[in-house]
Amino acid sequence: MRKLLQYGGIVASVVLIAFGIGAIYTGFNGRHTVRTDLAAEQIVGTPDSTIPGQLVDTGAKAQAFAKIMRHHTLEATDGKTYSQMGQYLDSAGKPTDDKAKAALDPQTKQPVANQARQIWVTETALTTALNTAYFAEQVATFAIVMGFALLLSGIGFLVLTLGGLGRKAAAVRTTPKFERTAVKEPAPVA
Repeated sequence: MRKLLQYGGIVASVVLIAFGIGAIYTGFNGRHTVRTDLAAEQIVGTPDSTIPGQLVDTGAKAQAFAKIMRHHTLEATDGKTYSQMGQYLDSAGKPTDDKAKAALDPQTKQPVANQARQIWVTETALTTALNTAYFAEQVATFAIVMGFALLLSGIGFLVLTLGGLGRKAAAVRTTPKFERTAVKEPAPVA
C-alpha cells in the first residue's frame, strides 16, 4: 500500500509540475502576443492622456488610451452617449428619433442619419478592443502566477512524497529484526 501511495504522489507531483510549466509558458506567450499586437498598431498617447507621446504597447496603456478615447468622444457629442442621441437629423440639423421629422437626403430620399452617433460606433469598437487587450494581459499574468504556484506545489509535493514516504519505508527496512519483535517478559519464578 505504501508503494501505491508513493507512486500516486509522484504521478500527482509530475502532473502539477507539468501544468505549472504549461501555464507559465501560456501566460508568457499570451503577454507577448498582446504586447506585440498592440505595438503593431502604432497607437501613441495623445497629449491630454495619461500616456502622452508613449507607444500603446501594454495592456495598462491600452486601458488608459481607451479612457481618453471615451473622453474625446463625449466631448465631440456634447456629453451624450450613443443611446442618448437622436437617430436622425431634422431640417435644422438637430437630432431626432422621429423618422417623420427627419430631413431627407436629396439623393437617397432616406432620412438623414445623425453622423455623431457613428462616432460612438467607432469609439465603442476601438475601446472594446483596447480593453480586451488589457483584460487579456491580466489573464496572462494570472496564468503566470498560477503556473508558478502549481510548479512550486508540485515540487513540494514531490519532496514530501519522496522524502516522507521514502524515509519511513527505509527506516522500517533498516531496523534490525530483533528490535522489531516484542521482548517477552520472563515468567515469574515461584
